[in-house]
Amino acid sequence: MRAFVTVVEEGGLSAAARRLHISQPALSQTMNALERELGVRLLVRSSTGVRATEAGMTLLSEARAVLARYDRALSAVARHTAAGGGVLRLGIPLELPGDLLSAPLAELAGAYPATRVQVSHLSTAAQFEALRGGGIEVGLVRERPVGHDLDAVLVVEEHLGVLLAADQAARITGPDGIALDALAGYNWVGFPRSGSPAWYDELTAILRSHGLDLGPTAPEGQELIAEVKFAAVTGGGGFALAPADWSQNLPDTVVWSPLAGHPLVRRTWAVWPAGSHRRDLARFVLALDEQGPRRSAREDGGG
Repeated sequence: MRAFVTVVEEGGLSAAARRLHISQPALSQTMNALERELGVRLLVRSSTGVRATEAGMTLLSEARAVLARYDRALSAVARHTAAGGGVLRLGIPLELPGDLLSAPLAELAGAYPATRVQVSHLSTAAQFEALRGGGIEVGLVRERPVGHDLDAVLVVEEHLGVLLAADQAARITGPDGIALDALAGYNWVGFPRSGSPAWYDELTAILRSHGLDLGPTAPEGQELIAEVKFAAVTGGGGFALAPADWSQNLPDTVVWSPLAGHPLVRRTWAVWPAGSHRRDLARFVLALDEQGPRRSAREDGGG
């Protein structure tokens, strides 16, 4: 709701993203998810910005009232809580299961209402740097940290499938999905190695072992947002990877298929400084850990 209000107040996604300290693609995905959840169109996008629809104006009024009451409740309850609140800065990758953080954040808010969570979209490498430099308190990363200065717990395991042009997928999809070696000759839409070196090396080693020629490394700074993936596969010459419960709506020209045998598993760890004594951070990590490692919805590869 706070993100939606900010978008309407700023009149554009770019300005709102800067104010919220998140990336524009992430904010756009959040707005799309909100519209899907409510089943109505909330924003009209144009070359000059965005404006709220009639339904959006209704939500804007209600959201402002809810947020004002929420902020008052935090202030009131904070007088009765122990010290240790403040800002909990959380780093997250570009793609996460939509409901991964809902329960842990709700539990954190209930136990430590004075704690405000500030979210930033950062690569794994950038999160490690921020954790060690004091820029964030906890991160969600694609590879387990090396060394004793950071602690970690596994929170997500996702079986990756493949995005392909619909006509190409129809030719190579078998009863159990697409065999990885059937993608030989297609260009992989990859991410820069610098963003997550260990995960990149693990992933590309598996792809090469199935005969895939990966070509040049993705340009530095390239974010694998949905639009990049769709553009790369629509022409029929490329493929991209995505989990089964990917939150994006696929265009008619693109389909998602499981990979036969589930050879690619993307893992996400919650990571925090080993020397931290923050009780609110400990409560948040414990809530993530109590969920157990979340796994892909389509583990059978069928549907």
